Amino acid sequence: MRRLLEAMRPLFEKGRPLAPFAAVFNAFDSLMYSIQVPTDGPPYGRDPIDLKRVMMLVVIALLPPFVASVYFFGYRILLMLLVSYIAGAIVEVAFALIRKEEISEGFFVTGFLFPLIVPPGLPLWMVAVGVAFGVLVGKEVFGGTGRNLFNPALVGRVFLALGYPTAMTSNWIQPGTGTWGRLVHTAASSVTDAVTSATPLVLGKGGDYGSPLDLFLGRVTGSAGETSALAIIIGGLFLVGVGIANWRTVVSLLVTFTALSAILHLAAPQTVGPVWFNLLSGGILFGAFFMATDPVTGPVTQRGRYVYGIIIGAVTILIRSFSGFVEGMMFAILFGNICAPLIDEVIIRSQMRRFAREQ
Repeated sequence: MRRLLEAMRPLFEKGRPLAPFAAVFNAFDSLMYSIQVPTDGPPYGRDPIDLKRVMMLVVIALLPPFVASVYFFGYRILLMLLVSYIAGAIVEVAFALIRKEEISEGFFVTGFLFPLIVPPGLPLWMVAVGVAFGVLVGKEVFGGTGRNLFNPALVGRVFLALGYPTAMTSNWIQPGTGTWGRLVHTAASSVTDAVTSATPLVLGKGGDYGSPLDLFLGRVTGSAGETSALAIIIGGLFLVGVGIANWRTVVSLLVTFTALSAILHLAAPQTVGPVWFNLLSGGILFGAFFMATDPVTGPVTQRGRYVYGIIIGAVTILIRSFSGFVEGMMFAILFGNICAPLIDEVIIRSQMRRFAREQ
């Protein structure tokens, strides 16, 4: 294969017949084999790993919640993943060809993330529209991977939540709870079994907190990859362990969320549920490990990551408790994305003033 690619490479050089499709060829070459050219923009890899390896490690970390989503909600999740990759890749490739730039490996993560943060019964055309909008508006209009201000997957989810609120709150699928979950069901049957029953966060508003074990394992309705706390923790700890996700963001976010949840529950138990319920329900764990730790849209300073996590954790529980939205994680992370450059600037300026005083 390597010899074949090297033999074909001259056809894609400048001035040759296939030069307009050089970005597609280089993307396939990068996917199959390691490259010798270092990355020239964020996110930067450390040690001998390149951007492709970083993205592949994120995909590996996402496998536990992905496998759990297929187990609980059926093979339709595979169709959603396929549609997400196809629709998003069309936008990604189109912009790479227009700009005559390389196709970034960053879409491997966006395409994998998106179907995990939407209802498992969401129509496939909405999956395509959501991920295409996220890649286009959340990333490409800013110049592509490494230049985007917002997390593209979350931009697509917020677009669907605001544009198609009924679909985003009524396409839940009851999880399979038997030995084989929904693995014995067809993809089509999962759609016919879609229900409009409330998710744990909605039920929690009425004081029905459900079973802690069900929430921990994922035997509840909810977004495809956000229901199983166990699977998310396994994948998230792997991501932190290999150094891709910064533990400062994760810890500060979860500690702030937990502390504020406890305080608000004591002050207003009828409005705010117990800490264990808030931690195990909704997208808080998935967002903390996989969304807030995006190396492009978050701060680059170490102290800034603590502040970033604190902001997201606090905004999430406040939106959950005192707004019309039962889930505030997506809005909180996007708000954190807006604050990230300012956080870094304040931290860097304070350090420069301290260094100046010491001299």
